[in-house]
Amino acid sequence: MDRETAQSELARLADLLSEANTAYHQQDAPTLTDAEYDRLNRRNAEIEALFPDLKRTDSPSEQVGAAPISGFGKIKHSRRMLSLGNAFSDDDVEDFVKSVRSYLGLPEENPLAFTAEPKIDGLSLSLRYENGKLVHAATRGDGQIGEDVTANARTVQDIPATVAHAPDVLEVRGEVYMSHADFADLNARASQAGGKVFANPRNAAAGSLRQLNPDVTASRPLRFFAYAWGEISAPLADTQADAVNRLSKLGFQTNPLMTLCADTAAMIAHYRRIEEQRATLGYDIDGVVYKVNDLGLQNRLGLRSTTPRWATAHKFPAELAWTTLERIEIQVGRTGALSPVARLVPVTVGGVVVSNATLHNEDYIAGRDSAGQPIRDGRDIREGDWVQIYRAGDVIPKIADVDLSRRPTTAQPYEFPEKCPECGSDAPREPGDSVRRCSGGLICPAQAVERLRHLVSRAAFDIDGLGAKLVEEFYRDGWLAEPADIFTLKSRFGPGQPRQLKNREGWGDTSANNLFSAIDAASTVPLDRLIFGLGIRHVGETNARLIARHYGTWDNFETAMRAAADQSGPEWEDLLGIDGIGTVLAQSLVTTLAQPAERASIDRLIAKLDPQPVEAARSDSPVAGKTLVFTGSLERMTRAEAKARAEAMGAKVAGSVSARTDLLIAGPGAGSKAKKAAELGVETIDEDGWMALAGLA
Repeated sequence: MDRETAQSELARLADLLSEANTAYHQQDAPTLTDAEYDRLNRRNAEIEALFPDLKRTDSPSEQVGAAPISGFGKIKHSRRMLSLGNAFSDDDVEDFVKSVRSYLGLPEENPLAFTAEPKIDGLSLSLRYENGKLVHAATRGDGQIGEDVTANARTVQDIPATVAHAPDVLEVRGEVYMSHADFADLNARASQAGGKVFANPRNAAAGSLRQLNPDVTASRPLRFFAYAWGEISAPLADTQADAVNRLSKLGFQTNPLMTLCADTAAMIAHYRRIEEQRATLGYDIDGVVYKVNDLGLQNRLGLRSTTPRWATAHKFPAELAWTTLERIEIQVGRTGALSPVARLVPVTVGGVVVSNATLHNEDYIAGRDSAGQPIRDGRDIREGDWVQIYRAGDVIPKIADVDLSRRPTTAQPYEFPEKCPECGSDAPREPGDSVRRCSGGLICPAQAVERLRHLVSRAAFDIDGLGAKLVEEFYRDGWLAEPADIFTLKSRFGPGQPRQLKNREGWGDTSANNLFSAIDAASTVPLDRLIFGLGIRHVGETNARLIARHYGTWDNFETAMRAAADQSGPEWEDLLGIDGIGTVLAQSLVTTLAQPAERASIDRLIAKLDPQPVEAARSDSPVAGKTLVFTGSLERMTRAEAKARAEAMGAKVAGSVSARTDLLIAGPGAGSKAKKAAELGVETIDEDGWMALAGLA
């Protein structure tokens, strides 16, 4: 795969997986199967490993869940709630164990135990107890901010209102789920009453916990398994197994199938045992979770941006079904990407009714991969085909295969459009790109609406009351055309205006004033959310935070981007020096901000805002706010461990030395970076100096 193809494929995967996360975590209405979701995530990770500098800021590998939905209060997690990395084969499990040993520098002869337990297919929940009393409960949300479902959680039988002999502060984390028997009974009662019938137990559990009326939740048979913890004022134990046992003694339900494994062979053997019991457990699971047992080693291993290094989920194989593809439709996304979607005769796969499936791009439809090599033995996909659907639980379905023996004689090869179906603009496919993109920009209604939706989303400006449907209505009626228009709604349609929002169907004084207040509040926006909200291609939440932390203020950021527009000079080098920012992202950033139309639109938006610096990670360490570079070989900890430690202390870690570098940590074998640091007068210390600075000496 060449670089251009890789770049295009990463863009496609980011769009697909972002949509899947929103559907699964916000709407409880998954559009992809688990297997397809996992496969796409895995492909994304493989490409990023081959081309690390192409990693996008909105990379799926940097995302956890989705932002909380409106209607609930919000709770900021004191410790992030992360997702898990995945293993799909025995070899993947062996690679996971090797990666843990490599990170820790632990030889094969040294013992390394893991816990193994079923991966419950439910809704993640965090319970906070203070002085033994439940004070709040929150869903995972986007990992940092979740939905306040405290009143609902109090109705769940397995969640105690008080716990005796617990630490003063105890956050218990686990999974809310529904048993197969209770699920069947709930659907039977709902069907008899003419109410909503759920597709599967996971959706039923999620929908029940996220009821605005706690009485509805109380009427639903929800259960809870505890398996982890967040903030605690005193350790539960020294090992994962003992800590979970402690939770059990405190009164929480824990899974009896959790066991301790001495090596990889034991882990895989337990996976096989659980897989054999899967159908008889009485609740849904979609794999087995392995965790390093020693909590001291867990602490050393630390966290990636979205997953812990000390745990992974060994997923079960996918499920399949066959149905008819009725038609192929093209959807236009925020970045102009033309995405084909298969409309199917509904079919049940893994307990979920599937009526839509992703078709990725025109190459996939034609039966070839991005490199032009055959897939499905070169079989193309046509309207009217009998197709195999690939899913495993709750993520976006895909078409895995075609049965040519059942292809209608009238079926014709699909002709992928070369013009945008929304605005008629040319939709070229750039060399190396697997996706066609509408060239219409903001004149394309689909792109304009998607950009507005992106701006008001929970991860961006988070404007309560201004959801996707309302944005589309306001755009259609001419009330919104670009982001700045959001912040002039009150002056145009507020009190005293000929046309007022309160007079719109479905609105009144209260609802109109609430929306105007939410918009006013959103004008004071954190810099990282502003940068992310602009919807610049390749700029995701994680890298928006990196950029915001690096530049501090909008004025600094804007000045730097103008200076870096020619993609040369110290400001360009400084942008590329941000650890985690690659060339592709940097080019997208400066190019977008240099385009006159985009620039003018952004300037009109900024004039209505008061951008705020992002919250510093820490301010009490000797390296907080400083830019560090590591070079050479470290002997007392791995490079990855050192970088994670520095970031946890509030430092910025760069990949190259520049005049803005505050400190170089040079181990044996330091070369050009040490030389450049000497030339620039950058302070340099060795590994012993770093260990002392980090408080590890």
